Amino acid sequence: MKKLTLIGITIIMFFFKNTATANYEKIFFDHSIKSIDDKIINLEEFSNKAVLLVNVASYCGFTKQYDDLQKLWDTYKDKGLIVLGVPSNSFNQEKDSNDEIKKFCEVNFSINFPMTSIFDVKGDNAHQIYKWAKKNYGNTAVPKWNFHKILIDKNGKVFDTFASFTKPMSKKIIDAVEKVLN
Repeated sequence: MKKLTLIGITIIMFFFKNTATANYEKIFFDHSIKSIDDKIINLEEFSNKAVLLVNVASYCGFTKQYDDLQKLWDTYKDKGLIVLGVPSNSFNQEKDSNDEIKKFCEVNFSINFPMTSIFDVKGDNAHQIYKWAKKNYGNTAVPKWNFHKILIDKNGKVFDTFASFTKPMSKKIIDAVEKVLN
């Protein structure tokens, strides 16, 4: 009987497990981040829009996803989607300077969506928006690799996260983007 009770309690705990506090003392739009041109982006500028936050890198096997990120931006920017690329060397696959990254993205992928300066996206040195995402959404918001995607809804809260291998123009991301835009 004790064994069945223990199993029952374990099952109940599993179903009610909360991966994050989600108290949202701050929302995404309360933060700021430095642009690739070394200017402050006040994320409040994006309020009432959906944001796809993507940690990017120039030397990654997923770098070709820049094409789909640009296509997603072109398709949905007028409907209220911001694609925000965050270059990161957290996985040792990024160029050394903002200028090199900007040139690489423009020459190879014709990127014109907003990009930030180089930031860590995991660990103690992670940028505040990544720490915020982890605090409010849990470990699935922490990038496991480059081209991890975090979808922020129009209210400035994490709506969903997508692993690196999920392509930006996949049905899964398109459906989520359309849901948060409507």
